[in-house]
Amino acid sequence: MYNILICDDEKDIVNALKIYLQNPDYRLFEAHNGIEAVELVQKETIHLILLDIMMPQMDGITAMAKIREEFNMPIILLTAKSEDQDKILGLNIGADDYITKPFNPLEVAARVGSQLRRYTRLGSGAAAQELLTVGGIELDDNTKCVTVDGNQVNLTPTEFDILKLLMEYPGKVFSPKEIYRKVWGEDALSAGENTVAVHIRHLREKIEITPNEPRYIKVIFGQGYKIEKGRN
Repeated sequence: MYNILICDDEKDIVNALKIYLQNPDYRLFEAHNGIEAVELVQKETIHLILLDIMMPQMDGITAMAKIREEFNMPIILLTAKSEDQDKILGLNIGADDYITKPFNPLEVAARVGSQLRRYTRLGSGAAAQELLTVGGIELDDNTKCVTVDGNQVNLTPTEFDILKLLMEYPGKVFSPKEIYRKVWGEDALSAGENTVAVHIRHLREKIEITPNEPRYIKVIFGQGYKIEKGRN
């Protein structure tokens, strides 16, 4: 059973999402502003959050920042087409994905399912190597722990999966479309490629001493991203 929190100040939207997500494996909670969302996350075990950006009392960006201080469950932002800057800000703070209003019911269900699968690491196919090491980075897929030079870093599920993909194939260049397809489980449109770029930037801020001069995650102009082999 997965506990999903739907947070939007418009009750009609909350009710519609509850219909879209009718599933015997889901237990749905609702909140109508950021304060309620933060309080509920602290009281209940929540596995995924659908979080509106524009809300009274406390907006979704502020609520997400507070939630990310303690919790790493996937967060999908609910945004309007006019909120492009807020989408980028949200991804920088720790959102895993976003869905643009008006919603496509199939898209909502697919994105929620994809995030939950990655969060719980279900259906991953053949067993992967549990302990990966590249230079000073160590990733333990069993404990979901990442350390850099012996210091633990706090990654979101999406950041963890991107780093794991790169570390499984050190030196291999992945295009943004390849990363999106492997991590999100669907083909990337232009927005998806931009989403990858934001997550890569955020990941660098956590694992690189100097993010603008990275030791590990490199951009290969016009091709994509790779992690350097054997950097110390």
